[in-house]
Amino acid sequence: MGKKEMLLKQGLRLEYATLLWNVMGIVITAIAAIKARSIAIGGFGLDSVIEIGASTVVIWELTNTREDIRPKALRIIGASFYAIATYILLQVAYLLVQGSHPRSSPLGITWTAITLVVMLALARGKRTVGTKLKNPVLLTEGKVTMVDAYLAASVLIGLLLNATLHWWWADLVSALIIVYYGLKEGRAAFEEARHHSNVRN
Repeated sequence: MGKKEMLLKQGLRLEYATLLWNVMGIVITAIAAIKARSIAIGGFGLDSVIEIGASTVVIWELTNTREDIRPKALRIIGASFYAIATYILLQVAYLLVQGSHPRSSPLGITWTAITLVVMLALARGKRTVGTKLKNPVLLTEGKVTMVDAYLAASVLIGLLLNATLHWWWADLVSALIIVYYGLKEGRAAFEEARHHSNVRN
């Protein structure tokens, strides 16, 4: 087995691990969100859905020898970034209008804390393998995983401040940072897609 084939297998293992983790995350965050009446935790669950989609795109790209699918894969990932940012903005607006306050969520705190560590490790692995493969799709999806880690940190901080100081609005402030990052990386993904389209043409 050549070096490239080994790296491709490593990349696929990272993506399958991401898929499995996020499938579990959808179930756990749904339970936590309902118990705590927390839109922030529910939003984190939606991010898991987007991450599953992004991982599926990378698996599709890594197992396909046609390079002409790369721009399309990058555009799908870019759209995922925009979806994350848009959803968070809508949730922030909803919470401000409704003025509803979430309850404390030990399950949400535990899951987001563990997810933060796991996503940071996966993002680092994708960056390393993607760099060696010179694969922009894997590198870009690694940034989606990093956004997931940032979002986990944001939700975790909000949940901790709500549980200890009753600062229900804390996760709204930190969420705006995620919105900025998501919009920035979404734009970068679409620019990368245009670059690869121009190179092919």
